[in-house]
Amino acid sequence: MRNTAWWLRIRNSYWFLPSVYSILSIIAVGVTTLADLFFVEDFAKVIPSIFLTNRSVAMSLYTALITSILTMTTISFSSIMVVLTTYSQQFSPRTLQDFMSDRTTQHVLGVYVFGFIYTLCNLLLLTKDKERLLASPFLTVLVAITTLGFFVVFIHHSTRWVQVNNLIGKIQHETYDVIGRTFSEKQYDVFQEWDQKEVEQVQSDLNRVVYVERSGYLQHIEFKAFIQWAKQNNITAWMHVQVGDYVEKGIPLFSYRTNEEEADINESTGLNCMIVGKERTSLQDIEFSIQKLVEIALRAISPGINDPHTAINCINRIGSLLAELGHKYKPFRYYTDNEENLRIVLKPKPYSEYLYKSFYQIRLYGKNDVSVMNGVLEALYKTALVNEGEIIEDIWKFAVYIIDGIKDEGYHEVDLNVIRDIASELAKHCQKEPVI
Repeated sequence: MRNTAWWLRIRNSYWFLPSVYSILSIIAVGVTTLADLFFVEDFAKVIPSIFLTNRSVAMSLYTALITSILTMTTISFSSIMVVLTTYSQQFSPRTLQDFMSDRTTQHVLGVYVFGFIYTLCNLLLLTKDKERLLASPFLTVLVAITTLGFFVVFIHHSTRWVQVNNLIGKIQHETYDVIGRTFSEKQYDVFQEWDQKEVEQVQSDLNRVVYVERSGYLQHIEFKAFIQWAKQNNITAWMHVQVGDYVEKGIPLFSYRTNEEEADINESTGLNCMIVGKERTSLQDIEFSIQKLVEIALRAISPGINDPHTAINCINRIGSLLAELGHKYKPFRYYTDNEENLRIVLKPKPYSEYLYKSFYQIRLYGKNDVSVMNGVLEALYKTALVNEGEIIEDIWKFAVYIIDGIKDEGYHEVDLNVIRDIASELAKHCQKEPVI
């Protein structure tokens, strides 16, 4: 069975793309060196002489380009440090990984690595026995020009990233993708309800426990591979934790039932379908993606920054995400194989928990700012407008929780009228009595 979790861990690391570019640069050096050794004399008869040069010119060219590329790399890394410092101080430490894991940033660093290794290797491979025509210096110039172009792209990219509206918009669109992946059509079957007698039988028969091997956050579950492992061993796994939870080494991760003759089940294969890391990621964690916007909003309303407009912008984006989540939300609890045999039981997060984690801290730290609290109620109202059923019930219960926090703040009557207007509209849509 393919270890997809291992591949995801490698692919999403910071050094993956630069390593790929390093390998490509070595391959490119080999190809150009072979071309210079065996084909350049034939090429010299049919291509202009400007594309060819000798060893002494190549030596000077390589030396200058190595210094130039290294200088651009140094400036780029300095820009990265400025961006990371700005993110950490003004936005949130959790947004640092967004910049470092951004594909544009990694491609730029990869191109720098490619250019430096390519030029350095060509310099080392220059022969000293005789002067001869070379094509690789011209190709090295093209690589240097490409590197310069990526340098300009990176400076533009960095300046856009430090603009809070661009950051908020990017987090929002990435969270849309996470929501879509979580509740989209699966390559396996998922259900909200199942035969309770069968579920109770599975729960009562659990006699094996698989424990967490190291402390950290459960970042990802590769459900397709995990279901396949469960099918091969004819078991049903009962998950004890969810994606995004912090797990301590030695606590139960999942349980299953097996007969004595099936005692040789390779549990490490099931463990390899899950990623436990040092920090939360946005691979499958909707709550963490929303939490980034929450932290930016909290920084914005702090006394040191005092920027309620940015906070309201974040609240509006959170409202849009909650509305999208309400459209697509399904409390998937039961996962089956292609033969509709129950293989995984996993307790889903209720929609009310997403509401709570989105706004409870903003309620606590922003309740003395009428514009912030009005923004929260307006976001809830707009979310309710585009949803129905149990989602609206959850929204109204949470709105009452928000309003209860406002009542004791001693707002002026003018401020209270603003709150009452939006609260009354929300109550009317939810078919409830106003509570303020």
